[in-house]
Amino acid sequence: MQMKTPERAAFDALDHPTVVVVGGGFAGLEMIHRLAGKPFKVILLDKNNYHCFQPLLYQVATGSLGADSIAHPFRRTVGPMRNVIYRMGEVLRVRPEENCVETDHGCVKYDHLVIATGTVTNFFGNRQVAEEAMQLKSINQALDIRSDFLQDFEAALYLEDEHEQRQRLNFVIVGGGPSGVELAGALAEIRRTIVKHEYREMHNERMQIHLVDTNDAVLANFSPKAQRLALKYLKQLGVKVKLGMMVTDFDGSTITFKDGSTMESNTVIWTAGVKGRPIPGIETAVEQRSGRYRVDALNRVEGSRNIYAIGDIAQSTADPKWPKGHPQVAPVAIQQAKQLARNLRRKTGSEWVPFKYREKGSMATIGRYKAVVDIGPLHFGGPLAWFLWLFVHLMSIVGFRSRVMVLTNWAWKYLSWKNTIRLIIRPYVRKTAVAAEPVQG
Repeated sequence: MQMKTPERAAFDALDHPTVVVVGGGFAGLEMIHRLAGKPFKVILLDKNNYHCFQPLLYQVATGSLGADSIAHPFRRTVGPMRNVIYRMGEVLRVRPEENCVETDHGCVKYDHLVIATGTVTNFFGNRQVAEEAMQLKSINQALDIRSDFLQDFEAALYLEDEHEQRQRLNFVIVGGGPSGVELAGALAEIRRTIVKHEYREMHNERMQIHLVDTNDAVLANFSPKAQRLALKYLKQLGVKVKLGMMVTDFDGSTITFKDGSTMESNTVIWTAGVKGRPIPGIETAVEQRSGRYRVDALNRVEGSRNIYAIGDIAQSTADPKWPKGHPQVAPVAIQQAKQLARNLRRKTGSEWVPFKYREKGSMATIGRYKAVVDIGPLHFGGPLAWFLWLFVHLMSIVGFRSRVMVLTNWAWKYLSWKNTIRLIIRPYVRKTAVAAEPVQG
């Protein structure tokens, strides 16, 4: 029989309601912070042992940051929290009638269940594209992209045929949201600096970056001014923007569009949409189109009494300002976690307060001194927006060490004009049948 440590014995002895939080993304991490030291036993479940700062994944993918700069171990966070423990594992099913979460290591009982599993890439049912295109939703995928484009640079040097070399250096990003725009801008800067100066045997203009979107503007959820500025910055960097175009097929070498036109490329990176990743067991509450849980104004999952969904996995139509559901962004997740924690802490019999989203604005960066910001009635771009983007993202990163690492890498990159991490440590091997990777947290 395994002996318990005093700390574990003290946790088990707590006579408090048990709150199980599934997923350690922005929503889940905020939830455990808000319940730390409160009269609850909190159990965090996630298949990874770290929190990933997803807004900077594209910088890992393009060699500006290392993976450890945007990943923070859960145990470092949970360590000082005496009423919080972390368990690494895959959640397989919810059993509402038993107040139990089934994992690959057994069942975990709860009094309150908080689901914050986030999203996965949405290929809108196109299985062929899902098997061939690359994704940017996890650190593993970001490292794959980094290895892939560096391997393409090296392979292109061996190609004598200009057509073959151009195909190898043709990068297509599908999706004109913040992730796609930021990734396109970062790759364009690599072409202007790294490829030009370090791959001198190759004509850098043969590397082309295409940004494809079905909408008639990039950054569809931003203000018209921000959209115009973003498009201007992308074109200044040499990105070829194709609007009103839908990708219908990609076989690993040729992209087919809805209008019948084609384009040759070895690399397609899909950032065109996301969908929820619900847990089996409460399917009746899932909105089939979005894969999100239908929740009420208290973030309670439809048809349940003690199961809640927060963050990207939650879809509420109770807020009059957001009749189709709140945007799937970090501020929504954080605010929902704060409000749910407040409600859980209320005295028995006290009336819970409905959630209302307070929009703080949107921002995206396209390259050096090029960014766009929407804050209330203010819509602007340029160096001021770029510095504001840097500051907000730096201060949002979890952990002092990570902030220092990011700041140091950024400083070196922008002083030297060089992406600091261009190492093919783990070569990327293309597979012809890789399903969309599930992401939890």
